[in-house]
Amino acid sequence: MTKTATFAVVHISVAFSVGYLMTGSALVGGAIALVEPAVNTVAYHLHEQVWKRWDHTRGASCTAPARCPDGLSPLSNSH
Repeated sequence: MTKTATFAVVHISVAFSVGYLMTGSALVGGAIALVEPAVNTVAYHLHEQVWKRWDHTRGASCTAPARCPDGLSPLSNSH
């Protein structure tokens, strides 16, 4: 959890810095630092949903060595 929290601080700091450096406004930098991670979280969730659906339509996938039949490498979908 500590790693996640520190990454969140880094992410927000970078978003603020980029916004501030591009506009010269701390208000805009702060708004970007708050809005961008929230939008990115929603985008990640939607990406995961699309990925699950796509993976499901391809059939069973081999994403971990323990689940791979002999002769297949991880992430291969050839059966």
